[in-house]
Amino acid sequence: MINAYFNWSSGKDSAMALYYAEKYGKYDIRSLFTIIKKEESKIAMHEISIDLLRRQADAIGIPLSVLEYDLAAPEEEFRFAMNRQMERFKNQNIAAALFGDLYLEELRKRREDNCRLQGIRAEFPLWGMDTRELLYEFIKQGFKSIVTCVDGSVLDETFVGRIIDESFIHDLPPNADICGENGEYHSFVFDGPIFSKPVDFEIGRKYYRDYPKDDDISKQNRYWYLELN
Repeated sequence: MINAYFNWSSGKDSAMALYYAEKYGKYDIRSLFTIIKKEESKIAMHEISIDLLRRQADAIGIPLSVLEYDLAAPEEEFRFAMNRQMERFKNQNIAAALFGDLYLEELRKRREDNCRLQGIRAEFPLWGMDTRELLYEFIKQGFKSIVTCVDGSVLDETFVGRIIDESFIHDLPPNADICGENGEYHSFVFDGPIFSKPVDFEIGRKYYRDYPKDDDISKQNRYWYLELN
């Protein structure tokens, strides 16, 4: 078996990729790895707190490794912190990094290049799978996930807080990727076959943030979020 760490986002693609990675029996997954915003102790975009991440990892039964990153810090500082983390993984005889990406070639190449520089192989358990079949399989296998973020230019705020089920799929507009691979939505998985028990959480407030669109500060793109506790 190949010793690996898993790049964990807390959402459905990560959950399915981990499910398939364990099903293949090819990997010994030593750690779930997540980068969080230092100033908020949350994953960017998913907006999931480190406390909820720890509850997920405990229910999954795989140790959690967290890299806290200051978004305002220089790029060199982030690279240095990542290098140190990769060295810690290699000291555990970890040889592969697993990702939940589906089909974005440019993103895959960037991940492969970054891992190669660290002497670690990047692997993608879900790569090339049909997205519609994958999401229906996610539901069929008994995974439970709640939407925590949507891109307001594609989905309206009513999608925030919805459970991912067949009704959710039916209501997605035709211009949205069914798995949200282009950032249309993000989610938090709280139950399913990779969990020994459901993850407890409470639903908090709904809120939004506006970001410059295409790096043009005169144009704003609104994202809606759901706070989970």
